[in-house]
Amino acid sequence: MHRPAVVGRPTASRVLLVGQAPGDKEPKLGRPFAWTAGRTLFKWFAEAPGWTEDEVRDRIYFAAVCRCFPGKRPEGGDRVPAPDEITNCSAWLEREFALLRPLLVLPVGKLAISQFLGERPLVETIGRSFRIDYRGHAADCIPLPHPSGASPWHRMEPGRTLLREALARVAAHEAIKKSVSSA
Repeated sequence: MHRPAVVGRPTASRVLLVGQAPGDKEPKLGRPFAWTAGRTLFKWFAEAPGWTEDEVRDRIYFAAVCRCFPGKRPEGGDRVPAPDEITNCSAWLEREFALLRPLLVLPVGKLAISQFLGERPLVETIGRSFRIDYRGHAADCIPLPHPSGASPWHRMEPGRTLLREALARVAAHEAIKKSVSSA
């Protein structure tokens, strides 16, 4: 892993967004989802629940499976964190979960989704809500696809429709509504 670790704003939120790991730009810019995938992610939140990037960052706590950029793959693109890297960072997510006790978890992308629901096809996962128990704490889980420019999944069917369904579920969730009233 490459330093520095990337973390979100110190937001006491009951909504926890969990990404895979920062890309190569995030450590330099000092925040998660700071580059291409972030622009797409924040467009999604602009559609539903209708928030700006700053509102999202103020109302949702950003975490990640791994906190440091894992490096590039030899053939190009960002490398998926290895199992030992995931294990080394797992205590951070466990502590954040225990402190925040989220009502809603938004895992973004296959790696983050697998931490809460196991490995499963996106077409059976995106657009649905799941009740999870993570380290003894129950929460609702609404998975989102990865907003990467390298993945066309969310830009073509059925991904586009399933993403809209997921975002509608997010916007309607009580934890999202409460985050607006407490902001």
